[in-house]
Amino acid sequence: MSSPTQPAADYIGVDVSGVTLRAALVAHDGRVTERREAALERDNVAVQVARVAAELRDVSPRVAALGVGIPGLVNRETDCVIVSADLPSVVRSDLHAELRRATGLRVELENDANAAAYGEYSVGAGCGSRNMFYVTIGSGIGGALILDGRVWLGTSGFAGEFGHITIDPEGNECSCGNTGCLETYASAPNIVRRTHDRLFRDGTSSLSRLSMNRDFTAADIAREARNGDDFALLMIERTGRFIGTAVAAVINLLNIECIVMGGGVMEAGDLILDPIIREAGRRSFQPSFESAKIVTATLGGDAVSVGAALLARDSAAPA
Repeated sequence: MSSPTQPAADYIGVDVSGVTLRAALVAHDGRVTERREAALERDNVAVQVARVAAELRDVSPRVAALGVGIPGLVNRETDCVIVSADLPSVVRSDLHAELRRATGLRVELENDANAAAYGEYSVGAGCGSRNMFYVTIGSGIGGALILDGRVWLGTSGFAGEFGHITIDPEGNECSCGNTGCLETYASAPNIVRRTHDRLFRDGTSSLSRLSMNRDFTAADIAREARNGDDFALLMIERTGRFIGTAVAAVINLLNIECIVMGGGVMEAGDLILDPIIREAGRRSFQPSFESAKIVTATLGGDAVSVGAALLARDSAAPA
């Protein structure tokens, strides 16, 4: 505990899971006091992270550690990135060692979904719960599990692959090699794919405003749904049912206290949350469903960077 004359330490969290690098200077209590954003330099991640960390250390001389959220499988025991289709450069390099040398800070690497989950658990929508499952739905689908206040990593550190729960054994082939994974139905690109397919097959769907723009995105579908477009509402509703089917499996297996739904697709708000809850309720063991809270994440674009910073705060790893 800091003395009255010694302010509490600050922490830096960096999110490299998208096309934009997001960094935050985070106070000991989880408040974001400074932010930085820049286009992600995919082949120069270590240098870019070290550079933004230096900028934030100029703001606060009290930075004690650096946390980085990575889109891929991270082995916390060895501090190695095992797999990252989005950032192959960090698999080939020793990112952990490079950042320690460049910053002089203790460095914690974590899967981006795990980091976001810890942020929501600590200071977001899951705050106050002890056991929580986090879901992120965007260009892909990830998940993370908090048990008794700690991120549950699994035997090899790779727990939480919510997007690869099978919801249709005869469905589309997934990048993981399986067929019918949730990700093949409910990730942003696959929501768009299913919407295009339906527009092509169903003549009545041409009445939708979406048919006027062949290059629409999942965000466009959500916007048109909010504006009352019946077809867009239908596609959001069906997406929610797919997600709710997988959420029910989590509820039945874990009897979890809180499920936090995050990621860009959840920007559709109650239009997608309500069908998720309805379908989960229809498919769950009722006593388990009734004791589960299903809510939308609250940290938005800060989730990964805040969670990475707080994991760095709470890690017992030596400097």
